[in-house]
Amino acid sequence: MDRQTRVLVVDDSALMRQLLSALIASDPQFEVVGTAADPYAAWEKMARLRPDVLTLDVEMPRMDGLAFLEKLMRLRPLPVLMVSSLTERGCAVTLRALELGAVDFVTKPKLDVQRGTEAMAEQILEKLRATALARPRRSGAGRPGPTASPAGAPSTAPGLAGWRGTHTLLAIGASTGGTEAIRDVLTALPADAPGTVIVQHMPEHFTRSFAERLNQQCRMHVCEAHSGARVLPGHALIAPGNQHLEIRRSGAEFVAHLHSGEPVNRHRPAVDVLFHSVARHAGRNALGVLLTGMGADGADGLLAMRQAGAHTLAQDEASCVVFGMPKEAIARGAVAEVLPLERIAPALLQRGARRADAPPAAAK
Repeated sequence: MDRQTRVLVVDDSALMRQLLSALIASDPQFEVVGTAADPYAAWEKMARLRPDVLTLDVEMPRMDGLAFLEKLMRLRPLPVLMVSSLTERGCAVTLRALELGAVDFVTKPKLDVQRGTEAMAEQILEKLRATALARPRRSGAGRPGPTASPAGAPSTAPGLAGWRGTHTLLAIGASTGGTEAIRDVLTALPADAPGTVIVQHMPEHFTRSFAERLNQQCRMHVCEAHSGARVLPGHALIAPGNQHLEIRRSGAEFVAHLHSGEPVNRHRPAVDVLFHSVARHAGRNALGVLLTGMGADGADGLLAMRQAGAHTLAQDEASCVVFGMPKEAIARGAVAEVLPLERIAPALLQRGARRADAPPAAAK
């Protein structure tokens, strides 16, 4: 039998430490080697217990979760699953934790913590399994800052002759590790990049905070999608948590359509739902990108896009936090190019420039 994954639970709530420990220990893949009520106790126990993975509360006494995470990722990177509160401040702090190197997050139940945690059992274990597979990366604090230009400033990115046009559409899907991968791609795109639609597996409220954060960092205008929103050059629309995002044709334009249909691949929003709609309505006028993530969501949709004439790309294994979704798409023949994360935006610039002046595909 393979060695169990050793987990250290860090939370200032005794009840949460108890609930998470019992839940995690119920899965034979994991061994809970200890718990800690604050970062100082966690640091001491890490040296002694040698965990493989941490669950980490955001708000704790003596040292908050962000300060501890930044220190951890600088000195001793480990895969970390954040445990966050579903508040406006909790959303912002959690997104910062993902920037600093946390792999993913789960939200604490607001009411009846015990029943709520038990109801989320499979989601927590699934995210912990993905976290255990992830490649820890050092703190994002030392990474290059965003390259956003002031609103209305002309793009200075190279190689953009012929880029402007309303016909090309960019569709991006991601899951575990995707918030930072999407950030890296979008901040490298110019203000006149093709209209972009994005599905990132996230709950409600977090997608709005994610879009607002990206809007401050990117040359493009980034916002949460709403039904009827036009997909315009220089704009990126992010699917809201708990709603599927599709694109439809309205005359010569693409528009967003949201709905609360059944989860697909256990996700709502699902990448497959978006990609299949792009294949139907944009065809060869689309570019499709599948980034890091656990599972297979997006693989079938990306294949449909490629079969409809779209150019398709996937993030390579070495640069993925979790090489699940891209791996499945590659295995199904859905991917034309497999690239490291830092080469995806340049490839999109090159392909988008070629397609910008192409006539739109016929509506279906």
